Amino acid sequence: MQFEVIEVQCYAGYKSNERPVSFILSGREYHIIEIIDRWYEGSADSSMPLLNYFKVKTDDGGHHIIRYNRLFDKWSLVIQDSLDG
Repeated sequence: MQFEVIEVQCYAGYKSNERPVSFILSGREYHIIEIIDRWYEGSADSSMPLLNYFKVKTDDGGHHIIRYNRLFDKWSLVIQDSLDG
């Protein structure tokens, strides 16, 4: 998998960066209208950073997978040819 670093606006409820609400890719803002799925990778073990993944539907009808790396406080977009809806 390849990743592109993106800027993400988040809803922050009981914790920071709880869930994404929009992101900017190539100068365009995409509003997230639905979180289709969410999963985690890694563990509390410091040898592997904890990553949060979100499969989202955006206001243009596109589907994207974005991830949050807590260790570096960075968001990125998974680059794929296509995602199944």
